[in-house]
Amino acid sequence: MVESDRRRLHEVALATDLYQMTMGASYHALEMDSTATFSLMVRKPPKNRSFMVVAGIQEVMDRLASLQFDQSVRGYLHSTGQIRPDFIEALRDFRFQGDVWAIPEGSIVFPNEPVLEVQAPILHAQLAETLAINAIHYAMAVATKASRCRIAAPDASLIDFGLRRTPGIEAGLTAARSAYLAGFDGTSNLLAGERYGIPVAGTVAHSFIESRPSEIDAFRVFRDTFPGPVTLLIDTYDTVRGAHHAVRVAKEIEENGNRVAAVRLDSGDLVELSFSVRKILDEAGLTDVRIIASGGLDEFELEQFTRVAAPIDAYGVGTQIGTAADSPILDMAYKLVEYENVGRLKLSTGKMSLVGPKQVWRRYGPDGFYERDLVSARDEPAPGDEWTPLLEPVMQAGEILKPETLQEGRERFNLELARLPDRLKVIEGEQPYEVQLSDVLRKRQETAIQEARKREGIDAQ
Repeated sequence: MVESDRRRLHEVALATDLYQMTMGASYHALEMDSTATFSLMVRKPPKNRSFMVVAGIQEVMDRLASLQFDQSVRGYLHSTGQIRPDFIEALRDFRFQGDVWAIPEGSIVFPNEPVLEVQAPILHAQLAETLAINAIHYAMAVATKASRCRIAAPDASLIDFGLRRTPGIEAGLTAARSAYLAGFDGTSNLLAGERYGIPVAGTVAHSFIESRPSEIDAFRVFRDTFPGPVTLLIDTYDTVRGAHHAVRVAKEIEENGNRVAAVRLDSGDLVELSFSVRKILDEAGLTDVRIIASGGLDEFELEQFTRVAAPIDAYGVGTQIGTAADSPILDMAYKLVEYENVGRLKLSTGKMSLVGPKQVWRRYGPDGFYERDLVSARDEPAPGDEWTPLLEPVMQAGEILKPETLQEGRERFNLELARLPDRLKVIEGEQPYEVQLSDVLRKRQETAIQEARKREGIDAQ
């Protein structure tokens, strides 16, 4: 085994919360190994979001498939002094043996719909919790943010510029992948380009311009040292003057067969400047030179630029995407919903989950747009030919059944976004979408609530 693979296995095994291990030790001591079902869902809509985009499913499967506890991991667990030694030794031969159902990446979902369900011996299902939430939460938050940028600027190219401000290299990879999944066209992140095949794009920083004797000298030397079509950063000193310098250099480039493909604006009143720069370029006959804008942008600004028809062809979106800045937290939970074939649930206010293994069905209207969703028990028959099931089996007995490419998820997102009603695409505020419960699931829920209250003596209080 190569060192990188060994490090990956070590990290996956220990990237969990201590209480998963303490619970696991108790399950082991009590010989509790019956089948449990856990559901992962988002309880309520995040701010200004009427929907969410599924991401991170492939990472969950990869983690569960590689989850094992080698000698170094077991040694560390012993060193904590908080986990039963007999359980730690029992982990020597652990391999995840569960089944996983999931809504595929790129799908659009709504609150209280199970995005993923794990059905496995309770220890196995319990140990999946932290790994699953950690893989899906950030990925979905970023993918949802990215989808809103795509809605706000439907005809522009969108490039992820967020690596420098994501919370770590791995987060930068997740952000680039999630953004591309949800409609972005490329990334500045070379590692994401290499790992996921995402197109890479970039220009220069202001430091390059500042390091040269003058702006036009910087444009010329960059032109002479960059092999492909050139993008010039024109706002270091004065954007309008920078646009005129770009025109001069573009005319010079034409003589040697290269060309200026774009200019980039990174500060100031981007709407006003884009109109001014577009006029300068057009009057010089450079109608094919594109304008790229960047600088702390988000979907709210992109929507404003689109509304006034600012002549901006592409946007670099960085910090706002990589941190899902306006709504970085999803109310995501992973809850036990069945054990030993009995529905289980919390009665906590605002935190009640839907019992049992489930299916999510979607009905499209005659116009092809979403009409409503239905959450049912998984063992129910289809509610009708016009309904489409969303949850699919993706792992069986710990084996991955349906590995998907990033491109497949991206294509699914594009299809589903086209089917999403316009009222749900609003950038500010949330719009309701009907998610019903089947009669069978509703009755099972009521029964489980009554039994839990009776068992705990709540009715007698």
